[in-house]
Amino acid sequence: MFKEISINELKPGMFVQSIVEQRGKMKIKSQGKVTKQAVIDQMRSKGILKLLIDPSKEFIPESQAAAEPEAPIAEPEPENTPPEPEIERDEKVAFEDEVSVAKKLHDQGKLAQKRMFNAVSRGLPVDLKMPKEFTEQLVGSIDRNPNALMCLTKIREKDTYLLEHSLNVAVLLANFAKYLGMAEEEVQELALAGFLHDIGKIKIPDEILHKPGRLTDPEMNIMRDHVFHGVCTLEDMGLPEHIVRTMSEHHERLDGYGYPEGLRGDEISLYGRMIAIVDTYDAITADRVYKAGMSSQKALKILIGDSPTMYDLELVQKFVKCVGVYPVGSLVMLSNEHIGMVTKLNYESPTRPRVKVFYSARNETYLPIKDVDLKNSQTKVEKGVTPAEFGLDFNRFFRERIAI
Repeated sequence: MFKEISINELKPGMFVQSIVEQRGKMKIKSQGKVTKQAVIDQMRSKGILKLLIDPSKEFIPESQAAAEPEAPIAEPEPENTPPEPEIERDEKVAFEDEVSVAKKLHDQGKLAQKRMFNAVSRGLPVDLKMPKEFTEQLVGSIDRNPNALMCLTKIREKDTYLLEHSLNVAVLLANFAKYLGMAEEEVQELALAGFLHDIGKIKIPDEILHKPGRLTDPEMNIMRDHVFHGVCTLEDMGLPEHIVRTMSEHHERLDGYGYPEGLRGDEISLYGRMIAIVDTYDAITADRVYKAGMSSQKALKILIGDSPTMYDLELVQKFVKCVGVYPVGSLVMLSNEHIGMVTKLNYESPTRPRVKVFYSARNETYLPIKDVDLKNSQTKVEKGVTPAEFGLDFNRFFRERIAI
């Protein structure tokens, strides 16, 4: 369990997990060992006020100070350079054990979304307890193994986009917040905001919400009202103002051409910038009634191309690092023409993830599932692919062969 302390409580021998509160804009790495008092003094001079420490990683500074470099948390970073994780994300539970739990949780999330949408459409009150308890379970699964639920964000059905999209945004936001080293309370709040961010769409007429083509200007104006309806619903549910604000900003853009308020630059909160990135990424990669989803690589390229005009460039770069060049759950074509699903990132070699190989594109046949760690293999990733490119019923395969 992490513990929040003030800078005055920090002592040599502690391990800093993340920075909770800081004055000024000096960029500082978020993790590292505090080897001596001089490091603490330097952190204090940079405006650090509160930190999150990991008591399980405490050490004896005298024995390690000579062998360890000075705490990396005190080193300033160049502008727009995302921090590299010092170690891979902890996995308390094996992927194979957590993925079946995550699948059940994912199904529960869609059912919870459906019940909330039905209540809102009928003008009935929505009990905040239900989404809060669900997002707590969601974050718990990410704590045990971040890859299991991330994998589930790639399992989609065209006719359940609205339910899956909000659930996926919650998963992606929670994972992103953990990658950034945010406090547990912030992770929970972002997961909840993501889970509820599109609840106002239930007030949009079906002929507009599910129209198989481009919306007219009047139809687009009606569609944009989903943010207003969502704000009203969340306020009625009694959510804190800052969570309502996060939801209200998921379509705002830094250049001021977003909606509903046309906010610019620093007028958009950190949470708002994060949810805008995650919402766009998931929408681009989703199959819709009127278009096939793009690969994760194309979605990330679009986000980078639209930054810093529309999106926060530094956050986009960190999001790319978080989900990876080949995100967990995505499909990749290997140099031997086999296709596999990414199950774990390799931060040291981003283009060499761990995959579950299951299909031969050359022979157009399914293969016995085989785990391959590409960092220890001569085989390489050729490119990211989508199931539609090969006529794969990947959802069925995943249910029957992976989440068992």
